[in-house]
Amino acid sequence: MLTLTLPLLLASLPCSDLREDAQRLEAIAQNQPDELAPLVRELEARSGGMPLPPAGDVPPGTWANTVAVRIQEACALQDAAAHQAPPPASQRDRLQAILDRPEFAQARRRNTDLIQRALRELESWLDGFFQSRGAQSFAVATRAVMLGLALAAILWALLRLRLWRRAAPANARAASQAPSPLELDPPREHLQRARTALASDPREAIRQGLLALLSTLEERRLARPDRVKTNRELAAELPTRGAPLSLVQEVERLTRWYDQTFYSLSPVPTEEAARFVEDVERLHREPPGVPA
Repeated sequence: MLTLTLPLLLASLPCSDLREDAQRLEAIAQNQPDELAPLVRELEARSGGMPLPPAGDVPPGTWANTVAVRIQEACALQDAAAHQAPPPASQRDRLQAILDRPEFAQARRRNTDLIQRALRELESWLDGFFQSRGAQSFAVATRAVMLGLALAAILWALLRLRLWRRAAPANARAASQAPSPLELDPPREHLQRARTALASDPREAIRQGLLALLSTLEERRLARPDRVKTNRELAAELPTRGAPLSLVQEVERLTRWYDQTFYSLSPVPTEEAARFVEDVERLHREPPGVPA
């Protein structure tokens, strides 16, 4: 837009009057410096809006000289344009004729588009690189590396699949061979087995006695059929399920004795095993603190 309006602005300058006023500027700056600024604004308005240098911090004489030089240069451009050939009829030719003037030649020769120039240089460098022998070697090496990675991924997937197929039957066998959770029989059956085992295996007798105790508590809904809890945890849970204090104390005493005896390396005395079975049987018949 500035390129199109500048010739029109120069063509409309009243240079005959402006030259005379420009010659008066230096005299006014020396004799009446206060009237210099209004005169400059008047000249700027009469020139159709042509920008003139501002005052700034320079002396009035220097400012007047700068404004006069600017007006003389603008009028000189107007005179030069008047002696040129008439512009072409078309808008494109007219614009080209304006750009071919000497005052625009230097600006046209400057290459201010640094980004586009850098992109063009980068593009030319890449073209030269990928057309060279080094680029071909790089491409071959890249394909080899990618092929090696792909083969390694395939081998790893096959190995994982093979290990998974081997582990599946093993897990199935382990699951089938895993012992099922212990299901308790009625307390009387465990007590009967305990009395039968007293003579030959006292340790098995107290084990059956403990199972009878657990079965009794489960029948009375004082314990849950949870086979992962220890005897101490099971006894500590009794108060929360409504068991009386006397029953809790008796169960704690029996389970404490059982843990100390059954997991000891010493043989289980037959008399103590028989006493334990009798206490469990008595607790089954008449639990302390619980109506029969």
